Amino acid sequence: MNVLFLHQNFPGQFKHLAPALVQQGHQVVAMIMQKNAPPQWQGVKLINYFPNRGSTPNIHPWLVDFETKTIRAESVFHQAYQLREQGFNPDVVIANPGWGESLLIKDVWTETKLGIYCEFFYHASGYDTTFDPEFASMDETEVCRIRWKNLNHYLHFDIADGGLAPTRWQADSFPEPFRSKLTVIHDGIDTNLLRPNANASLTFNSQINLNRNDEIITFVNRNLEPYRGYHSFMRSLPEILTNRPNAKVLIVGGNGVSYGAKPPGDRPWRDIFLEEVKGKLTPQQLNRLYFLGTIPYNYFINLLQISTVHIYLSYPFVLSWSLLESMACGCAIVASNTAPVREVITDGETGRLVDFFDYSAIATTICQLLEDKEERQRLGTNARRLVQAKYDLQTICLPQQLQWLGELVSPQH
Repeated sequence: MNVLFLHQNFPGQFKHLAPALVQQGHQVVAMIMQKNAPPQWQGVKLINYFPNRGSTPNIHPWLVDFETKTIRAESVFHQAYQLREQGFNPDVVIANPGWGESLLIKDVWTETKLGIYCEFFYHASGYDTTFDPEFASMDETEVCRIRWKNLNHYLHFDIADGGLAPTRWQADSFPEPFRSKLTVIHDGIDTNLLRPNANASLTFNSQINLNRNDEIITFVNRNLEPYRGYHSFMRSLPEILTNRPNAKVLIVGGNGVSYGAKPPGDRPWRDIFLEEVKGKLTPQQLNRLYFLGTIPYNYFINLLQISTVHIYLSYPFVLSWSLLESMACGCAIVASNTAPVREVITDGETGRLVDFFDYSAIATTICQLLEDKEERQRLGTNARRLVQAKYDLQTICLPQQLQWLGELVSPQH
């Protein structure tokens, strides 16, 4: 079978599926948009495409996003056409449609099956955009912009033969009739790699060494921003650090913006909310607060393994891999009581749920868990068992993904 992946940052969500197909003997090709990429990755042939133009200056702001997707789709179209002329004809194309790359792929290979990875369908209300009143848009046309943002999705609905969504909540964000074409299978968590380790330790700043005997609060995101509750966590810290004089807080994340609005001015969200709470913290308390920036994956695993209590806060939005990874490591988790989180965290069973906006409740719950070792152990054990039972890469998710792909190519009637 010939398989083509479309993902400008490949492998992305396909980092396990693509190599598994290679191991099964299939010819696997990926079209990417990465300078200096090697010719192949784990047996997957990599082919670059590059847009030949940028966005039009002064175009209507609602159309900037869609024009960018159209430009990428056109570039992929020409690259795919060359592949077809060279004799490559995929039986199936698997794409992350978020950048528009797959919009025209069926115009090159009309009989090829197309499966798309469905992360999130945008809504003007009831989901992320109106969740946090502190950052609500004052622009009455925001609802219009969001409707235009879904043009890419609607055009894909007409050509996709099926879709893959990582969680039920994310699948349910999509409208019918396309929702019925979605299969819910998570990307998968390697529970052999991500597991508890009583002997784990972490050294940073060339001199600070921490292990399981230390009282450690961890907070991890790709970028430190409101969508992932950075502001709520920071506002809970004065109470936490006052009540827990030995606790150390390790914060991982960059200064960019993955989701939502950019911060006002030149300062990143990290500095804005650190400055907000600084006046409530003593110098000694500030010395127990560590910003680690972005860290290598093996450091990330060690961080989770030494964590006493791990914090995960999120708008009603795409569920982070890091939550399930922390559960696999047996972390005792305090998480926001928001819909996507409730799919994996049940309060009192696999973690503790708190009001996203109740900073005092967040602090109180964290302090309670720091005090109760038996409860932490119980919650962490339950969390790991749930990930092993529902989200394990090798025994659950990867076999289901392979089955989904096979049925996409050869539907069972």
